[in-house]
Order: sequence, then C-alpha cells, then structure tokens
Amino acid sequence: MDGIRAAFARAGLSRPQSGRWLAGVCAGVATRLGIDAWIVRLLLLLLLVLPGSPFLIYAVLWFCMPPQGWVPPARTP
Repeated sequence: MDGIRAAFARAGLSRPQSGRWLAGVCAGVATRLGIDAWIVRLLLLLLLVLPGSPFLIYAVLWFCMPPQGWVPPARTP
C-alpha cells in the first residue's frame, strides 16, 4: 500500500489538510490540476446522474491518496 501512496505522492496527488470538506480528495485533485476545488466537486456531483459509481471512485482515491506531508516509511533490508 505504501508503494501506491508513494506513486500518488510522486504524481502530486495528496489530500491537503486545509480546504477539505470530507476527506480532501476533490481538493487534492483540484490542486494537482491547478483548478478550484469547487469545479472538481461539481463534476463529482454531475457524475452521480451517470451510471457507475463516483462514490466508489472517491473511496478508492481516499484510500490511495496520501495526506499532505506524508513520508513513505523507510525500507529495511
């Protein structure tokens, strides 16, 4: 799991401590894309009317995106 979070952190995807409503997923995606968080939140709401599961996508991102300032644990040989 740390490898996945490290990959997300390298890609610039992390959940910020400020500006978050629930878990910070939309704020983190917005920061990475360089747009306002309300745009990502609006897109998430619009996806609710389409088939599929934006809640599942949100939950997976919540689980995979590290919090801001996360440092991967040191590997021991």
